[in-house]
Amino acid sequence: MIGHSYGAAAARASAEAIRKIAGDRTVPVAGIILGSGLGGLAKAIEGAVRIPYRDVPGFPSATVVGHAGELIVGTLEGRAVAALAGRFHMYEGHDPALAGFPARVLHALGAPVLVVSNAAGGIRSSFRPGTLMLIEDHLNLMFRNPLTGAQEEGDTRFPDMSDPYDRELRQLAKRAAATVGVELEEGVYAGLLGPTYETRAEVKMLATLGADATGMSTVPEVIVARAMGMRVVGITCVTNLACGLSDQPITHAEVIETTDRVTGDFQRLVREIVRTLP
Repeated sequence: MIGHSYGAAAARASAEAIRKIAGDRTVPVAGIILGSGLGGLAKAIEGAVRIPYRDVPGFPSATVVGHAGELIVGTLEGRAVAALAGRFHMYEGHDPALAGFPARVLHALGAPVLVVSNAAGGIRSSFRPGTLMLIEDHLNLMFRNPLTGAQEEGDTRFPDMSDPYDRELRQLAKRAAATVGVELEEGVYAGLLGPTYETRAEVKMLATLGADATGMSTVPEVIVARAMGMRVVGITCVTNLACGLSDQPITHAEVIETTDRVTGDFQRLVREIVRTLP
């Protein structure tokens, strides 16, 4: 897939294919990207039309455990949404532009807001497996940018990233958490390339740089969304303590086990965020 165009024209073609399958649906109030093990929210979408990624032009199959590989169009809390259960990670060999392509497709469907979620390792000493963290900011330590290359139609060439996770939407998310009784921390997410988990020395470095949690996704979609003017709100599920903070080795099975345990809190939070979006 590397080298293929994943720009505005390709996104419009993907959106048109989705509309042909899903029918004439209301423009979504939000596009939602569901991280590892967090795809259970997709089951709560009512009137859902489920579209396998193989039927969406430009989408490869999802290959990671915990990623269903479906785009779901329907309603959540009575509001139209489009959700992606599964990501395209750069560690799978995908180009950064493809990693960010789902944001372009959701924007082409008309979504003004992007809700991103991910599973991550906790760095902040007070975090425990199952902690939900509202993303305040991020560190792009993937060292590649999905906007590299010719400027895409509708993109800002030099997007302002001083507040990539919308301040007003973060306040809305905090109110939503209080309403549904879900504890919600706030912190900085560090996006690394993967697929290896971090070394002890790398975790110490990340803590020094100000990271509170670290994972292998999210940053490309957020960069692309901001270039197009989408507002973004992000939720991290801390599934394990980062290397060196626990005596136990880190496994992907632990990630899925933890997301299964906290899926109820995560779903209540995202549903309330969607319900109260402007």
